[in-house]
Amino acid sequence: MAEEREEEKIKKIAELRGVLEKRIEGMETELEGLRVLLGFIEDTLLEKGFKRAKIVKPVPTPTETLPQPPAVEYERSVPIKTVAGDFLADLYSGADSMRIVLAEDKSFNINTPPFKSFLLERVLAEMQEKDREAASTGEITPDKIISYNIVRDGDIIREITIRNIRGERLRELKSSIRWTLEKMYEKTMQTT
Repeated sequence: MAEEREEEKIKKIAELRGVLEKRIEGMETELEGLRVLLGFIEDTLLEKGFKRAKIVKPVPTPTETLPQPPAVEYERSVPIKTVAGDFLADLYSGADSMRIVLAEDKSFNINTPPFKSFLLERVLAEMQEKDREAASTGEITPDKIISYNIVRDGDIIREITIRNIRGERLRELKSSIRWTLEKMYEKTMQTT
């Protein structure tokens, strides 16, 4: 009698396990679909929001991390805003580069997370590492390795320029930059 109950219990546990596995699989599929849909929506919003860039003069700053690279003509621009509509930056994109000019009325400190830990170390540094590997095997030339320049006024970020962006990375960079700036802005708003 006790053996039968134990067997029933094990059968029910096994059934529950099967149900949970199916549910997890279904949720993972749904999550993947939602991510694809979100990517499509972001691309559509960026496309619809793009306008011809005006001639933008570089912002004079007392401190720059690297010398300014040669001027690039940017084909499109789109404002980066929070969900609530707060303006964070203008994103200018060209053939293989982008320039992000941060809002003058906001103070984006280079030390505010997740700028260094996510955008610099996880996104840009990993892209550079992959490009270095590709250059070492001859897939790309060394001058095509992704590079970036951060223009600062002390610890306040004024502008970010990213060069040698290959097509497949453009969307990832746009979305990473938008997410990073939103999180930095949220943290800034919490401390004020």
